[in-house]
Amino acid sequence: MAIKKRNKVSAEFNMSSLTDIIFLLLIFFMLTSSMIVPSALNLSLPGKKSTNNSTPTTPVIISIEGNGNYFMNDTRISLSDARKQMQDLKQAKGDKAAITIRPSKQASNDAVVAIMDIAYKNKISAVLDSPH
Repeated sequence: MAIKKRNKVSAEFNMSSLTDIIFLLLIFFMLTSSMIVPSALNLSLPGKKSTNNSTPTTPVIISIEGNGNYFMNDTRISLSDARKQMQDLKQAKGDKAAITIRPSKQASNDAVVAIMDIAYKNKISAVLDSPH
């Protein structure tokens, strides 16, 4: 009595479950990437630009010292004064309002970001100068 066993292993690989998983991951990443909203500050770094300003204006420079003091064009101001001055600057110059932020090396990042945040909320172009 000869009983034959069929133990042949199939060399085929079923791709249907793998493609289902790939499509689910693709749909997941497409949906989640559309919900991501960038919340970065719009910061212009100093550099060459091809536009020419026909009317020279005095630049508004906000300096930040290491001890947390703020200076606007060499006049000491508080953070609330900076907020009011930037609102006045925005009303006076409109879309052309711009400031230069010049922190010292010892200035905290919180102080710099506070000024950048005020400029961002007032839609003022801010250029971050290298620390001195």
